[in-house]
Amino acid sequence: MTRMIDIDPAESPRARFAYELRRHRLAARLTQKQLARKIGFSTSAVAMVETSKFRPSERFAELCDEVFGLDGVVTRLYAEVWPPPPPVPAHFRDWAVEEQRATALRFWAPMLVPGMVQTEAYARRVLARLPGVLEDEVEQRLAARMRRQVVLSRDDAPVVTALIDEGVLHRPVGGPAVMRGQLEHLLAMTRHPRVTIQIVPYGAEALSGLNGAYAIAEMRGNPYVVRVESQPSGRTVSDRSLIADLVNGFDALRADAYPQHLSISMIEEVVRQKWT
Repeated sequence: MTRMIDIDPAESPRARFAYELRRHRLAARLTQKQLARKIGFSTSAVAMVETSKFRPSERFAELCDEVFGLDGVVTRLYAEVWPPPPPVPAHFRDWAVEEQRATALRFWAPMLVPGMVQTEAYARRVLARLPGVLEDEVEQRLAARMRRQVVLSRDDAPVVTALIDEGVLHRPVGGPAVMRGQLEHLLAMTRHPRVTIQIVPYGAEALSGLNGAYAIAEMRGNPYVVRVESQPSGRTVSDRSLIADLVNGFDALRADAYPQHLSISMIEEVVRQKWT
């Protein structure tokens, strides 16, 4: 019998799928090669799914159910692990799913307010300025972005920590009225029991974070996937080495950030002096 590779199903949703797939394969007395032949996928694809290195297709799950003689068990697990994402751009779908099931989210925002805490007016302005975007596309993406924020109203909402560069408070996105509304919304979000917003001041330099924005998703204290922003679009990554680097970078940035009560004072001061 194939030796079970160490994998903790509680580590992440992907790990759970990998663990269960391997468990059912072994129960069916099939090698990875035999399963691959029966479902029409490569042996390497099966191996990567079983080590949580590759996201399978829904058809992969359906064929596994057929081979294992299961009544949709693997397919239902697939739907739980990779639920249908909101109508967001293709490059963002994996991350949109992770936002909805993570137990904690960390955001580093050196240029713009994170989408999870944007107002509708601010988000519309950001989306409308994308090159070549059509009005209908703006409204569709805006609706999707606002839908993502519903996760914060759930009883089991994730714990959110947003580090925002001081410059973001001064960037005139949409003009004074839009900025005032956005900063007042940030102040309101600081009253949410699961949300922490901290400002990284100019004086901190924050040089380690100036390469770009990123977000980290955690499941029960374990960082398992990150979203790295870049041009023209970002990417969602589960590479452990990259995750470790970004977690360390986030901790360094947070060490330089104002605590929330001082961050609130800074936001209030910017609203009074610049956006009133």
